[in-house]
Amino acid sequence: MAEGALLEPDDTAWAEALDRTRHDIYHLPEYARLDARLSGGEATAFRYDEGGHVLLLPLVLRPVPETGLIDATSPYGYPGPVSDVRPVDTGFWARAARAMVELLGTYGIVTTFVRLNPLLPAPRVSLETVGTVVGHGETVSIDLTLSPEQLWADTHRSHRNQIGKARRAGVEVVFGDWARYDAWIDTYHATMRRVGARDFYFFAREYFGELRDALGGHLHLATAVRDGEVLGGNLFFEYDGMMHTHLQSTRDGVIFHADKLLYHEVRSWGRERGNRVFHLGGGVGGVDDSLFRYKAAFGSGRQEFHTWRLITDPGAFEELAGAVTAETLGGRFPPYR
Repeated sequence: MAEGALLEPDDTAWAEALDRTRHDIYHLPEYARLDARLSGGEATAFRYDEGGHVLLLPLVLRPVPETGLIDATSPYGYPGPVSDVRPVDTGFWARAARAMVELLGTYGIVTTFVRLNPLLPAPRVSLETVGTVVGHGETVSIDLTLSPEQLWADTHRSHRNQIGKARRAGVEVVFGDWARYDAWIDTYHATMRRVGARDFYFFAREYFGELRDALGGHLHLATAVRDGEVLGGNLFFEYDGMMHTHLQSTRDGVIFHADKLLYHEVRSWGRERGNRVFHLGGGVGGVDDSLFRYKAAFGSGRQEFHTWRLITDPGAFEELAGAVTAETLGGRFPPYR
């Protein structure tokens, strides 16, 4: 018998599903709960059971302002559905997707927007039976099973030269020095101001403390230091052999190429600990821009990045955004936000 349900973070069925699947840090209930607080939403997960197999997708339910309606989005980062059923069994994944749409509709959820995980791909053909999958270019990863010599050879010569300059300038990368957390947060806010980031990305100091409390030993801080000053840092995740840069930043002013040295030292640290892959992410909005090319100069791994868009209450959607068109499904989604 097949069955779908929405779970609260404290429900043991959430953790039990994760015990049976290969998943990432973005699937943890602790992470979803913290992300939901950022947006004033409510953390939940869709779980589908069929024939002794399971699929799970974390979601954040958010009120649609001035409507009394709600919609759903995946937590920040790269969640996507995970299952103990291989993606080649497209029938199972399609049935799970249909069950999710039907269930979310009964909760009055208008739309659902999901960022898929580039390292844990789901079968697009199954997701497209009930929604639209949109490609956003590629993300960059580094294969940490390679030798140090190969990792260095895969690094663009300009990055190699600047890593050497950083070392000669006396820049050092320190891991796990949480006494420098506040100083690193200052560099993060400085970076967000420089790039003109949206308000959402100006995370409050309380968020960083809560993130550390929620993820414990899966969250790591690498800081670049010169003459006792923090030049920048990399706040990253480590989970089941997968590493993700969560936030990297540098201070205003001269940084002596500390940003390049940070990526190099973090990947070396991760390799020594036996991790398999270091995922750097992509460009702004997933496009092939200067940020993507900057990351691509560190390694040759490439993965496609997609989002999955679902209309779970067509009537309410039309009231909010008008008729459903290819443009509304392929552009900013949901268009009423």
